[in-house]
Amino acid sequence: QVELVESGGGLVQAGGSLRLSCAGSDRSFNDYALGWFRQAPGKEREFAAAISWNGASTYFADFVKGRFTISRDNAKNSVYLQMDSLKPEDTAVYYCRTHPRRFTTAQVMSVLPPDSGSWGQGTQVTVSS
Repeated sequence: QVELVESGGGLVQAGGSLRLSCAGSDRSFNDYALGWFRQAPGKEREFAAAISWNGASTYFADFVKGRFTISRDNAKNSVYLQMDSLKPEDTAVYYCRTHPRRFTTAQVMSVLPPDSGSWGQGTQVTVSS
């Protein structure tokens, strides 16, 4: 399984922006759809955004539509989550995750069982009011 490392989290004021990165350990990373999930204190982990293995499709949860964008640079084995117009309720640990099968679309990431695919260790995002 490919290993994933997230970075880019931090503290930002409401209305601000952050860009999260997810780097894969090898080029096999480029064969997988990838999703961003988040977990706020006391809440279950939830799907936020995803991109297909080739970048042709993206999919977003309703609560991030119009504020977050997702992209990938397969030359760098990396996927990015650009988060704009951040709100205090976006405060959470953000995780990236691959689909367990190669060459899938983005939307399937939103319905994966929690124990499938590879997960990164997470990066903390805190939005102050």
